[in-house]
Amino acid sequence: MKYFRIFTSRFSPLTIDFVVIYKKSNQLYSELSVMPLSIQCQKRPLNTKPNALRREGLLPTTLYGHNGTESMQLVVDKKEAALMLRDVKVNETIINVDIPDLSWKGEVILKEIQAHPWKRSLIHLSFCYVLPNK
Repeated sequence: MKYFRIFTSRFSPLTIDFVVIYKKSNQLYSELSVMPLSIQCQKRPLNTKPNALRREGLLPTTLYGHNGTESMQLVVDKKEAALMLRDVKVNETIINVDIPDLSWKGEVILKEIQAHPWKRSLIHLSFCYVLPNK
């Protein structure tokens, strides 16, 4: 373990520990990359404004293509979504979505992430339903 001392000011030094983890086997890497992502959503209440939802810690989302051309307005916990977005690539990663209010489960891909330009806070997510292979 290496220690680096970074001085943020003259009177408060900050010590940061850097730990380097090396990949020891391909098996460990393959197990970590196959881990499925899932998120739980709720149906968005009628007549609620998106900014009011964001103040409560919820993130407005939209699910497209689950029932033909119809879309569904949903909400998800903002912290849970931020954790999920660390491992997701837009238009590539399949996510398991569970909506207990409607007893619906399915696989989706993340189509769009809307974030504030300079605050980098999440504003909206768009999911697109993936048809199961039959």
